[in-house]
Amino acid sequence: MRSNHVRLNCGITMPLIGLGTYSFPNDRNTTELAVHYALEMGYRHFDTAKIYGSEPAVGKALNEAICEGVVEREDIFLTSKLWGSDHHDPVSALKQTLENLGMEYLDMYLVHWPVKLKPWVNYPVPNEDDFEKLELENTWAGMEKCLEMGLCRCIGVSNFSSNKIESLLDYASTTPAVNQVEMHPMWRQERLRKTCGDHKIHVSAYSPLGGPGNAWGSTAVVNHPIITSIALKHRATPAQVALNWGLSKGSSVIVKSFNQERMKENMGSFDLRLDDEDMLEIEKLEEMKIMRGEFHVNETTSPYKTIEELWDGEI
Repeated sequence: MRSNHVRLNCGITMPLIGLGTYSFPNDRNTTELAVHYALEMGYRHFDTAKIYGSEPAVGKALNEAICEGVVEREDIFLTSKLWGSDHHDPVSALKQTLENLGMEYLDMYLVHWPVKLKPWVNYPVPNEDDFEKLELENTWAGMEKCLEMGLCRCIGVSNFSSNKIESLLDYASTTPAVNQVEMHPMWRQERLRKTCGDHKIHVSAYSPLGGPGNAWGSTAVVNHPIITSIALKHRATPAQVALNWGLSKGSSVIVKSFNQERMKENMGSFDLRLDDEDMLEIEKLEEMKIMRGEFHVNETTSPYKTIEELWDGEI
């Protein structure tokens, strides 16, 4: 049976399926219930971020479960992220996150985006004039300080391109343990996966189903005839096929559904075994991007990805 954990370059293990806790609108009670249901189903990896607004709810539910003896803190893998307006002081930002969560430490702290925002920008989709010049070397030094202080067990990045990874490694004393990026059968991230693999950086996939239900997402992955035919062949669901594809590539997957049936369905992706023919068929899927020198997922993508500096013009 395939292990449901991966060992990271920092020495700790991380569950391969995590529950993402971004939702809009953010409802605290709904999030708390989802975390409790997830724990009952076997989820042990929870992904949050300052900008999601879900840290208090995630922390409350986890602490309740710990107090009730449902789970030990050591069995939980908890991830949060440094928002762009906090690049000047990652230590203070992480201390605030820990206060929000009611936790003494994080298992993983990620730089959410390789962009710096003005201090008052606390909304998820910044405007063009909200950006400041990023001194990533200073940001990463602050992340390393968080690690040295014991505020987190590992540090990593999110939404970093191959070029951004290579640049970071020029001065990093600690190699990122994880790069969390959008990845699914129609945005396969071949170059980025190779770059990260060369440096033993684990790739974690968010929107592993293509982001259905998100403003920037699409149902094109789970509705694609190739995906649905593979699902029929294995008596599985399209979502399980998409998730198992990511797991088969050595990635972890962050799934975002608070629907109990879908949460169970997503965990069932561990039981699926895609064969070589399936993998070759998935490679035939056209990648959802616009070929004009910008990094796109689809035509309703997040405005973050229209900023040339962010993605180095990579395709």
